[in-house]
Amino acid sequence: MNSHQGALKHVKVLDLSRVLAGPWASQTLGDLGAEIIKIERPGTGDDTRAWGPPFVQDEGGESTGESAYYMCANRNKQSVAVDITKPEGQALVRRLAEQCDVLVENFKTGGLEAYGLDYASLAALNPRLIYCSVTGFGHSGPYAHRAGYDFLIQGMGGLMSVTGKPDGEPGGGPVKVGVALTDILTGLYASTSILAALQAREHTGRGQHIDLALLDVQVACLANQGMNYLYSGKLPQRMGNAHPNTVPYQDFPTADGYMILAIGNDGQFARFCHAAGQQAWAQDARFMTNAARLANRTELVSMIHRITVSKTTKDWIALLEQHAVPCGPINTVRDVFEDPQVRARGMQLSMQHPTAGEVPIVASPIRMSDTPVDYRLAPPQLGQHTNEVLIRHLQMDEQELQHLRHIGVLA
Repeated sequence: MNSHQGALKHVKVLDLSRVLAGPWASQTLGDLGAEIIKIERPGTGDDTRAWGPPFVQDEGGESTGESAYYMCANRNKQSVAVDITKPEGQALVRRLAEQCDVLVENFKTGGLEAYGLDYASLAALNPRLIYCSVTGFGHSGPYAHRAGYDFLIQGMGGLMSVTGKPDGEPGGGPVKVGVALTDILTGLYASTSILAALQAREHTGRGQHIDLALLDVQVACLANQGMNYLYSGKLPQRMGNAHPNTVPYQDFPTADGYMILAIGNDGQFARFCHAAGQQAWAQDARFMTNAARLANRTELVSMIHRITVSKTTKDWIALLEQHAVPCGPINTVRDVFEDPQVRARGMQLSMQHPTAGEVPIVASPIRMSDTPVDYRLAPPQLGQHTNEVLIRHLQMDEQELQHLRHIGVLA
């Protein structure tokens, strides 16, 4: 396989998902070379198309109908507008599923059974199909039929209980993460699961059903906080930007703003003390080890606060980097895209939109030496590829397409 071929060039994915978790999974597969056929509702399409402003504008300044939110998770896909509530639309999707390796959907549990598009129905037609279902709570358990949303799951899954300032401080209380992180993580787990199922199929010859729940993912991603509780029996608390297991590891005020210290071991702490002109701290029994610093967190943090306000953020970072002390600024999103490291890594690209010309996108973080990520298709307009896909994959002729449009199956 040469560098012009994606790692998943041989994989065909039927994407019945919308919003974020499912589309994030299929976009990841598409970036890696898979062909993604995105099935959308005629007239409205993916819900996030309307989640603006901002909206992408054409060269005349008019909205193209795609929000910036939609653009973040739908590149490298072909949009096919099919009404799956109609028998003829269901038949089209079944025919496409027979030809695909993977199907991704995020309907409510049991939501596709009425259309004959559930796993059991499609596996009977294509036993090699890998069918990935993304729901809020999974296909089993007492909450299986509930709708699940990222914000709701961040609360139910414990993330908000450890995010934000303590209740007793100004501004204290539970806070959600600033992006739909549970959706994103679920999308990444979905793509990982699909890749594993594709590998398993090489040995078994069979597809399988993947049952992914946002709540399961959020519980798994409590990571050290979850394990701290299971081993100690103590409930983790909101600590603002502080870390439950290492000190100092948080934001500190500077002369012109804030900086982050991310000191993860005793050697780094000693180097920080030297750089800050406070060598005695590194020899103080209260602070010599991480365990001691945890026990004396309040006193140490207060002492550091008093000295960090003496220099600007830029000056502190320049000084501490000379001593190999992990530190950094708290960037705005503008700062992020102007950062020389982010620029050097090519994290902002542009793609050719069918009516808006060049549009910016955020690149994939995946770097592969032999089968690199490929940016082939800008996020599509609704139904942009309907005719092309149905002609190429189902050998439909213009008369059939016109009939389906006439009866409202196709947009």
